[in-house]
Amino acid sequence: MTDATNSNEALGRSELPEIDRAAASVMWEAYRAAHPGSVAAASAYTVEFFGDSVELANELLALVTHGPKRATAALVEEFAEEAEPLPRIGSHWIACDGSGAPVIVIRSTELRIGTFDSVDAAFAYDEGEDDRSLESWRREHRRYWERTRSATGREFTPEHEIVLERFTVVWPPELAD
Repeated sequence: MTDATNSNEALGRSELPEIDRAAASVMWEAYRAAHPGSVAAASAYTVEFFGDSVELANELLALVTHGPKRATAALVEEFAEEAEPLPRIGSHWIACDGSGAPVIVIRSTELRIGTFDSVDAAFAYDEGEDDRSLESWRREHRRYWERTRSATGREFTPEHEIVLERFTVVWPPELAD
């Protein structure tokens, strides 16, 4: 059992399952067929969860599909640890629910790398979490990154580089912006 698993269990959270990559591929092909121009500039995509547990993935995804969440933040070093390239404007990713099923295709519209203290109230508001204030963004993201970094034997500091990403939902049509 990993430290991350122990950390989630202590919080009453379930470990994320494998992603249904076959279903994600079907979703991508449907989006690509409907929007070839959007895909032409950025034909690669990633398939991911929001958060690090079944419960958090479902909670955050619901804020995207039925709420105000149109931004997200991730530590630059997490991309390196997973051998994933940093997102770029126009890139796509498929967000999965807590069961690993793909639900939506997201397209990056704005990216910035900054530090914890460089996040402003407008970005916190666009993340759409909690009361949408900068104070709650800082409190909850610090708590999250301290927990997830600790679970990997690392420490979070406010000097960590963070990818600050704004996005739109582009697929399926009934959930698109």
